[in-house]
Amino acid sequence: MLSGDSLPGVERIAAVLVTSAAERAAPPGVDARDFLTALAEDTYEIVAGLDLVSPAVVTTVPGIEEITWPGTPVLTVPELAGGALVRAAFAAIADALPQAAEAVLVSADAPDLPGLLIGKLFRALGRSQISVCPADGGGAVAVAARLPYPEWAGAGMDDREIVPLLRAAAPGPRTVATGPGWHRLREPGDLRLLDPGLEGWDNTRVLLSG
Repeated sequence: MLSGDSLPGVERIAAVLVTSAAERAAPPGVDARDFLTALAEDTYEIVAGLDLVSPAVVTTVPGIEEITWPGTPVLTVPELAGGALVRAAFAAIADALPQAAEAVLVSADAPDLPGLLIGKLFRALGRSQISVCPADGGGAVAVAARLPYPEWAGAGMDDREIVPLLRAAAPGPRTVATGPGWHRLREPGDLRLLDPGLEGWDNTRVLLSG
C-alpha cells in the first residue's frame, strides 16, 4: 500500500469526493455534519487501504482534513453542480498531483463500497478513457478516468443517466466502460442497504448505533 509519503512516484490516485449533499441521508436524531463526517471517513479508509494507489480527498466542505492520515492531499473545490463538479475535481487532482496518470472519484456516501470495485475501474482504463461504477437508482458511485479528464465528458455523478450521457458524448464506442454497480446513501431510507455483516463502515456503524 502506498502512503502519502509515496506520492511523488505514484501514477494512480483514489480520491473521495465530499460534498454537503451527504448530509441529506442523516436519519432523525443524528447530527447531519457528524453523519457526513462518518461517511466520508469510512469511504476514505476504503481508498487509503488500496494497494498501489494513493489516497486523496476532494471536498466542497471545510474542515474535512480531520478524517485523513498525515500527508494525504485535501483539495478544495467550489460547490458546483453536475458535470462541472466532476470536471473541477479531476482538474484539482491533475493540478495538485501532476505525476498521476489515472484517478478515480469515489462519492463519500458509499461507506461500505468494496475496494475490489475500485480496482475494476482502474483495470478498465486499460481499454477506455473513463470507467463508471453505476449507483443503484441512477448516477455513479465512482468515476475513474485517465488524466487529464477528457474535454468531451460533461455528465455528473448524480445524473441518473450518466453512462448513456457519457457514451453519447464519447468519440468512440469503447471510450466509456462500466463495472459492477453499488449503492449510495442519498436519503435516510437508504440506510437499510447497509449490511451489518459486512466488514467496514465502522464510523457510520458506531454513529448509528449510538
